[in-house]
Formats: sequence, structure tokens, C-alpha cells
Amino acid sequence: MPEMTYAQALNAALREEMSRDQSVILWGEDIGTHGGTFTVTKNLMNEFGHDRVKDTPISESAFVGMAVGAAMTGLRPVVEIMFADFLFVAADQIINQMAKMRYMTGGQVKVPMVIRTQQGGGRGSAAQHSQSPDAMFAHVPGLKLVIPSTPADAKGLLKSAIRDDNPVMVFEHKLLYFTKGEVPDGDITIPLGRANLVRTGKHVTIAALSRSVQFAVEAADMLATEGIFAEVIDIRSVRPLDLETIISSLKKTNRLVLVHEDVQFGSILSEISATIQEEAFDHLDAPITRVAGADSPLAASLPLEMAQLPDAAKIAAAARKLVTSRP
Repeated sequence: MPEMTYAQALNAALREEMSRDQSVILWGEDIGTHGGTFTVTKNLMNEFGHDRVKDTPISESAFVGMAVGAAMTGLRPVVEIMFADFLFVAADQIINQMAKMRYMTGGQVKVPMVIRTQQGGGRGSAAQHSQSPDAMFAHVPGLKLVIPSTPADAKGLLKSAIRDDNPVMVFEHKLLYFTKGEVPDGDITIPLGRANLVRTGKHVTIAALSRSVQFAVEAADMLATEGIFAEVIDIRSVRPLDLETIISSLKKTNRLVLVHEDVQFGSILSEISATIQEEAFDHLDAPITRVAGADSPLAASLPLEMAQLPDAAKIAAAARKLVTSRP
């Protein structure tokens, strides 16, 4: 399998879907001539023309609303929001229009559109360009939401999102764009709603999202040197959520650590934790532990920001505590 970066994998997915389906169009700030802030749309305007790849004004509410209308009339817009922090500018269009139109028309119209955006900290971009607001949109009925952590998943999930007849939000991480990995050739798609078992283990399950999956694997390596073997799951799809894979792992390990860099209060981790307590309590030999970002805006100082975010050592410490404190 060829190796490519996360950004290249997303670019390949867009190119393939635009070649396959003439109704796929791209809108966003600086995505055309500039090729996107993180090069995801590089060269696509040259290849598909200005009619299908459009640089928009700096008005997220306007071009998301425009995309909702385009989707309702037969196109498949893929909208890029440069930073996930800017989603709130278009919140009405996303939450009240995009998410609800199919329901409110009794299924007479579909809204087959994708919003791509990048989130997360780790490079000192400060509080207004580093948030992970995925949980706020996961709360909204009518939206699907995926968070790929590898180049292969980025390509496969984005292609599936574009083909879906419902609105899908794809949350990418700014520090994953230039990570590399193998990506299968050909028309690969990954079904929405399916987690990925990254690593098998028997003592504790670590289920993580986004960049935290990398840290979870590093933590598992650290723990293995101590004789603690962790199973690692990449949750990757939030709406729909694959609880079955997590519970299946929990039945084997009886301990669960959940990891994401969003703040813990009201997070996706909190929802998963509550649901596991309801549906699989008898398989728990210890309380579910969450490793999340600090409950504060992210600092512009990189050392302070690193202290606020999950890392391999914090994940390993949480897992080690669960295993060594077993009854």
C-alpha cells in the first residue's frame, strides 16, 4: 500500500469523489487558489475548475447556508471551515437548518453535505484556534460525526461521508495533517459507525479519539514493558457510535480508560462513560477513567498547553492505576 500524509489522503478522497460524481462541489475560505490552510484542497481548483471549487468570502454563516440550499436541490457540497472554532459563527445554519431539514420536510428533501474542519491544540495557537468542539455538535439530532486519526481512515471516512444522504461533520486534527501512514489503493470506504480495534490486550481497554489514539498506542507500549497489556480502540465514529466494539473489549479486560483532548465536562467521553455504565456495568471491575483536556481555555504558551492536554504518560498512569488497584 502506498504511504501518504493525512492531508494527502483527504485530498485523494476529494479528488476521487469529484471525479466519480459531478454533483460534488467544494466551498470554503482559501481552498481554491491557495489550496487550503493545510493543503487538503491543493490543485483541485486547477483540476476541476472554478465552478466546482470556490473560494468563499469570510462569512461562515453565508457559505454554510448556501451549501444547505445547494444540498437540498441536488448537489453534494463539501464545505471547509478553516478552524473548528469558527463553527459557532455558522451555528444556526448547522444546528437549525442543516441538521433538521430532512426531518422537517418529512423526508421530502435530503441534505447530502459534509462539513470538514480541523480542531485541537498542540501548537500554541491559543484559545480561539485550538478548541475541540465536537461534543457540542454530537449533541444535535440529525448530524453524523466522525473523527479520523489515520490517513487511511481520513480517506475512507471522508468518502463515505460524501456519499451519505445526510449531513456529516468530519473533524480533523491540525497536528495529524502531516503524519504519514499506509493507505489502500482504489475506492476504499469505511462505514460510518464502526470503531477500529488498533491493538489487542487483556488487562485494560483504552478507547480514544483523534490525535489521542497515537498517545494511547504509545501508552500501551509503555505499559507492555511492565507486563500490562492494553487493548486500544480508535472510536473514530461518534454519530453513529459503535458501542458494541467497546463493550466487547470491556468484557475481556473489565477496565476502561477513555481519552480525548476536549474538556471533560459535557464531553463525548462523558456520554460514552454514562452509556457503558447503563449497558455494561456488570463487566466493570473498576470505575471508568477519563483522560481529557484541562477545564480551561488552551494557553498560547506551548509548554502550558502541553500540560493541559492528554499525553502518553497521563494515559499510561490512568491505565496502570486501574490495573494495579484491582480487587
